[in-house]
Amino acid sequence: MFCLLITCVAAVFCWSNCYGMSSREPSVIEISSPSSIEPNIADAVLSIKARAEPCSVRAPAVSHVPSVVEQICSDISRGNFAGAQKRIEENKKSATPAVKELENIVLEYEAIDQKRQSQRESLYRQQLTELDKLRAEADVNGLNDVNDINKAFAVIAKASEYANEKQKKELMSIGFVKEVIEKSRVKAVEFESKGEWLNAYVDCYGWLGRIDENNDVYTNYAEELLDKANIVASFQDSPCETSQERYEGVRKEMFSKAIDALNFNYVRIIDYSQMADKGINRCRQLADVMTRSYSQIQKSREESSAKKGKGMAALFIPPDSNQLAAWSAGLNALSNEIKQSPVGISKDKFIDIFEKVLAINSTTAALPEKVLIAQFAEASLSSLDPYTTIVWPQQTSEFEKMMTNEFSGVGIVLSKEKGLLTVGSLMPDTPAYNSGIDAEDVIEKVDGIPTKDMSITCAVKNITGPAGTKVTLTVRRPQEEETRDITITRAKITVATILGWQRSQSGQWVYMLDDVNKIGYVRITSFDERTSLGLEKVLLELEAQGMKGLILDLRINPGGLLNIAAEVVDKFIDEGAIVSTRPRFGAWNYMSARKENTHPDYPLVILISRYSASASEIVSGALADPKHKRAVLVGERTYGKGSVQGVVYHPGEGAQLKYTMAYYHLPSGQRVEGQEAMKKQGRTDWGVGPNVEIKLRRDEMDKMSDVRMDNDVLVRADHVNGSGALKKHTMEETLESDPQLAIGLLVLKSEVIQKSERPE
Repeated sequence: MFCLLITCVAAVFCWSNCYGMSSREPSVIEISSPSSIEPNIADAVLSIKARAEPCSVRAPAVSHVPSVVEQICSDISRGNFAGAQKRIEENKKSATPAVKELENIVLEYEAIDQKRQSQRESLYRQQLTELDKLRAEADVNGLNDVNDINKAFAVIAKASEYANEKQKKELMSIGFVKEVIEKSRVKAVEFESKGEWLNAYVDCYGWLGRIDENNDVYTNYAEELLDKANIVASFQDSPCETSQERYEGVRKEMFSKAIDALNFNYVRIIDYSQMADKGINRCRQLADVMTRSYSQIQKSREESSAKKGKGMAALFIPPDSNQLAAWSAGLNALSNEIKQSPVGISKDKFIDIFEKVLAINSTTAALPEKVLIAQFAEASLSSLDPYTTIVWPQQTSEFEKMMTNEFSGVGIVLSKEKGLLTVGSLMPDTPAYNSGIDAEDVIEKVDGIPTKDMSITCAVKNITGPAGTKVTLTVRRPQEEETRDITITRAKITVATILGWQRSQSGQWVYMLDDVNKIGYVRITSFDERTSLGLEKVLLELEAQGMKGLILDLRINPGGLLNIAAEVVDKFIDEGAIVSTRPRFGAWNYMSARKENTHPDYPLVILISRYSASASEIVSGALADPKHKRAVLVGERTYGKGSVQGVVYHPGEGAQLKYTMAYYHLPSGQRVEGQEAMKKQGRTDWGVGPNVEIKLRRDEMDKMSDVRMDNDVLVRADHVNGSGALKKHTMEETLESDPQLAIGLLVLKSEVIQKSERPE
């Protein structure tokens, strides 16, 4: 059976589950948060082929001379508000009511733009003032403490974000800024000498990469530090699992079988030399980390043992200098073996090198074999792309939750507020909603385990569990000292993907953003098997209310099912190609629109951002494609994934392989380019670009997120948490916090005006 999905880099939720598939029949995903489809539906989707248009003799087309309104609206839909204003001025004397309405829209845009520019300049000046204060303090006390360096970096990073290009150059030329960077690099060396890779990243190269995103030296080194920090973390116990449990079930045969499957099914010819180099380099890192970070790892394990009240055997003994020398010599010999093959190495040779790595390890460094297998596999597969990976047996449960947006739990949204595990919102019709727990409650324990050092991911793992089982949450209500234990029986939870702009007091989503102008708003958080039907229901409700235009918000949408993305597009176009997927071998697969059940041709604006990926890119790209010109895109260039992943059980024994199996192309035939490949070429035209570009600063994103969270929260009817009534924001306040939405609304209003002027 096939499971067609499109998913992105970082899934927001850890919930999903794909229907059982044989090892020979891959499930196809793509870039973000996934879901699954029944096999007969998937097969039907794959069988859809684009039909060629029949040739016919037509009368010569009568050329259409755009009206003034059409010309102004065309400028607005391309983000050329200055051009629109110029046309309005040129037609001032003969301005129609429609032109006057468009003038108001342009003036509103200019007011928003001027306010944002003024805010940016003011924020930049504030950071310079703060930087001067820090420089004065450093002149007195010196700049040696890492906390002082971090304070300075935080200010420099904010100033850099608020600065224009000229101001950025001036900022980086300031002597104090140069001193901060140099001091941080010295500190990073100190941290690395002690095996404190995460500190070297957090206190130095993470900041440098943020300040200068185009500096490959900074970004590449930052990635290497994170790799080493992740290796350390892999040896440490957490409240959710021990390091032994983490690698339970890992076997070398799983990786070998995965390579067999990739050899013929991966989207392009594999460079096994590059894979081997990456794997061997990770092996060097592993030995380095285990040696320099040994005391750090052991300390963590001892603390974990003390908390659990029982001793735990050490997972490894670090190699001595002689063992390390022999290990390094063996790896160097393998690297030379690869270099001696100028035309590259074969799949069988790659497997042979992998086997030799394990053999050399057994006689030299004696690194834990399961850890070595997992690290070699992760590194070598990363040379292919960021999305091809092995899901080891211990990871499959969380992976499957993420694939379906379904899980068994209690129905709460978690957040970290000031380091405390907090209930962000309740989900309707779930066990939590009727349990006594409420939004803003702090969860201090889960089944008696303190949450102080527990990550959200770990908390989710502890709170979720089989339906019908119970979990006890120890919670403390804001402004109360006493805690209470609330025991909740878990049940199947389905995460909604169709949201409005605000919840009403009764907990229902509000989809009409502007009731006066009849502008609807729908936010799609991912594309799962329920998304299409959910969207259909909302569209019919809005149309019954007289909707004249729709804003479809795909920001922060990591993706989902490919066929569902096609179904969403199909709602707005009545014929023509939607998307094609093109594998390395075999026929291209086409998805095309059908005339049945197409919704009215009302104006459509789609909001996109750098966090819109995969299925989001297909929907936005297809509807804005020159073949259809059905939507105007407002926001930022999308993430840029451009590929389809398949999931198979081929590795066996509970492991799964997720791999890139095809690229996808939009209706006009252009491929949605991947970010990784474009960056290597020095290009920035990955993903799908907006028609009207509006980039949000970090402070704007934070403000938008805060307002959105307030509007999204669902609480109990008798909610008395906090200092007062739950805050909901008006449409004006919501637009004030979200420039992309505000300008998207202006663009949509102009489209509505143009449509009202167009003869039917």
